[in-house]
Amino acid sequence: MNRAHLRLEETRPRARGRERGRRAAAEIARTWRTYAELFDATAAAGGRSLDVPALALASVAATRAWAPDLAEEMEGVAEGADVPLWVVAALNARTEILSEAAAPRAGECSTVVHVGASRSGTSAGDGTASGAAGRTVGGQSWDWHEELADGWHAQSVRGAAGDPADGGSLAFTGITEYGILGKIGLNEAGVGVLFNILGHAGDGAGGVPVHLVARRALGSATSFDEAIAVITGAPVSASTVMTVVTADRAASVEVSPAGAAVVHPDAEGWLVRTNHFQDPVLAAGEHRGRLEPETYDRLRVLGERVRGRDGIVGPDDLAALLTAHPGDGAEVCCHAPAGGRLGTRWATLATVLVEPAAGLFQVHDGGPCTAGPGTWETLAVPTG
Repeated sequence: MNRAHLRLEETRPRARGRERGRRAAAEIARTWRTYAELFDATAAAGGRSLDVPALALASVAATRAWAPDLAEEMEGVAEGADVPLWVVAALNARTEILSEAAAPRAGECSTVVHVGASRSGTSAGDGTASGAAGRTVGGQSWDWHEELADGWHAQSVRGAAGDPADGGSLAFTGITEYGILGKIGLNEAGVGVLFNILGHAGDGAGGVPVHLVARRALGSATSFDEAIAVITGAPVSASTVMTVVTADRAASVEVSPAGAAVVHPDAEGWLVRTNHFQDPVLAAGEHRGRLEPETYDRLRVLGERVRGRDGIVGPDDLAALLTAHPGDGAEVCCHAPAGGRLGTRWATLATVLVEPAAGLFQVHDGGPCTAGPGTWETLAVPTG
């Protein structure tokens, strides 16, 4: 994979942020320019205007109250990249700001996870594998704007001893966008986080950014239960589903301004996620699925493909599951059209596999239909 891999060695929040900002200053500036255009274009398309600095700084205040170390780390990024704090905050809060602009989404991520029980066993209602032992493996496609295809990178972040509230953290690896502290990854305790956007009628800006919630889980959760507690306890203002995967458990946590809900695997151990709520209470406020029903098509196609399968064998098996185009009944593997304005050109930018028991995080640069032998990079969680 010919993609930048940022290895952060600093262990204190502000110093780690400065290292990120200093080493990726040019890329942060370039990514910010695209997001600034995207915010403006999206707001204009909806007949709205956005005060991005004010929205971004409101997210900083919410983050400082919930996880002061992450606010300090964003300050370090701003210092290292020599940009205003609100620019770094706006990158981390890009989901919330786009929600404030009522951004349409003509594509997005699809996730499949199988909890490690073979077909001779079952999956318990709490997401724990039962019956014969097996491999718990999850993966996803990450769809985003084609114009931001150069706006993401691999990262490996060294941990630090101590309580997270006092600067301590777990080491983790994964992928994220330039200037954003975290997204999809696996930490040294074997806790993986996958990421799909949702849409709720109450979505907006000003809460803790969902990307920082994922970062908090990766940097602090030593177990499945701790990850669930971190995510469900976050005071968010926009909606996302974060799927937590450990060696023997998995569950999707739907977060929204209306609350949070945990969705467990089905009786065969499968979790399949696209971009609508599955919890019936939160689904009452569904926004995205009502406007963009293709999310249900993707769920249906993937559900049919996994039914009766033993699990996910490896990256090539995952890629085959996720390779679906309009002629297959749904566009799971998304390709940008040749034309179109900024905000309408969606593409699958990365495909990810995580196997926590093996400490394995693998990423392919692009959509699953282009994956094959030699295209996957294995990212190691920093040790020592």
